[in-house]
Amino acid sequence: MSGERAGGGFWRNNSLTLAFGGAFFVVLAGQALAGHAGFNQDLAVDGLQQLTLGEYLMSSDFAVDVSENWQSEFLQFFLYIFGTVYLLQRGSPESKELHRAGTESDREQRVGDHARGDSPRWAGTKDWRQHVYARSLGTVMALLFLLSWLAQSIAGTAAYNERQLRDLLPSVSWGGYLASADFWNRSLQNWQSELLAVAAMAILSIYLRQRGSPESKPVGAPHASTGVEG
Repeated sequence: MSGERAGGGFWRNNSLTLAFGGAFFVVLAGQALAGHAGFNQDLAVDGLQQLTLGEYLMSSDFAVDVSENWQSEFLQFFLYIFGTVYLLQRGSPESKELHRAGTESDREQRVGDHARGDSPRWAGTKDWRQHVYARSLGTVMALLFLLSWLAQSIAGTAAYNERQLRDLLPSVSWGGYLASADFWNRSLQNWQSELLAVAAMAILSIYLRQRGSPESKPVGAPHASTGVEG
């Protein structure tokens, strides 16, 4: 029996999503508690009334801290998904094989006349539906990045103006905030870390191994093997 057809309960068959999804909520809760404590410390220094946890969760400061991290993560996956169509790294399991750069043939992608009985329905079409579905993962990641970046900009404007108000300084418009150093500092400090992480994974996976992980080559695979997963 193949690995994909092997039996297993719901928890086992979805353990990757469930584990990371559960960890996400735990870490988000921890961020909320730590952020609430730190925010109230700043208010106390300024002699202002502190917020309850519920008030902090509804505040622009919490929203901008969360959204600025989300947008950088979605940007990472958007760039990685589209970039690896054409960009290669010899010896890395994060890269396609060196002769497969590009969108590949219909036969290799199992689309149109080459679709199989168990292929997604839109993969077997020959019109706009195949074109859309063939790029749906990267498109959705790009959309999630743009939406979370928009949320960051809106929440960031409100949070920035709250700080301006405390210091008796004039507020700025949304457009003014988009041109501010605060907005770009928040964005770029997250982007550079995501790009570094992707580059490090591509290079380190050439020479290092993690037995049993699909993100690593098999332990005994040569360093020069490209596009081979464990």
